[in-house]
Amino acid sequence: MIPRNVFKDRLNTQQQIGVWVGLADGYAAEIVANVGFDWMLIDGEHAPNTIQTILSQLQAVAAYSSQVVVRPVTGDVHLIKQLLDIGVQSLLIPMVETVEQAQLMVKATRYPPQGIRGVGAALARASHWNRISDYLDLADRQICLLLQVESKRGLDNLSEILKVEGVDGVFIGPGDLSAALGYRGQPQHPEVQAVINASLMQIRQAGKAAGILTVDQTLARHYLDMGTEFVAVAVDTRMLMQSLTQCLSQYKSLE
Repeated sequence: MIPRNVFKDRLNTQQQIGVWVGLADGYAAEIVANVGFDWMLIDGEHAPNTIQTILSQLQAVAAYSSQVVVRPVTGDVHLIKQLLDIGVQSLLIPMVETVEQAQLMVKATRYPPQGIRGVGAALARASHWNRISDYLDLADRQICLLLQVESKRGLDNLSEILKVEGVDGVFIGPGDLSAALGYRGQPQHPEVQAVINASLMQIRQAGKAAGILTVDQTLARHYLDMGTEFVAVAVDTRMLMQSLTQCLSQYKSLE
């Protein structure tokens, strides 16, 4: 039986709290999964992940309840094919700016004739190497496609992107968006927050799930109070750096 995409199912029924995973290591990913976040984002855009390291992390966390979302470095059709074949069911595609991009991503995650995903189930972990006999017929229903909007052009086209059938949710990227709006490194700036709030509301009003990442507890609670469906509230690399720095500072002066 094909695995059910619990993350996708929950988008319509409950808010989900997540964590960004950038250590690019199966052992570290398992520690994160053991904590019990609703979802965890394995980052292939800014973390040094490859298909092989993502695979090892999928294997390491398979026994845990945390649901995996993977962000590839770009919305490349061939890369998406590989990620789906190793068992990824939920994808977050960065820097989506146009309806055409959104439509291509939908096609890339569906088998023909609805889409253009390459058929190679005999080699795929996702189909248990063809032991799931009806995988080709059922796979499309379990794919969750999330698009990341984080530029002025993306914002300008957001209303049209939200009309694309097959897109399950839209994630607002506060880092790139703040830079695009002229406030680089200041996602908490009031003008940036005004745009983010309006965008999250627009996404939800269009019937799509809205998502965002923030390590600011006040902002995270604000987004949740707005009804934002999936919110990441921590980054593993950041927490490791902070904890180690704090530990060392107890024993020696840091410049």
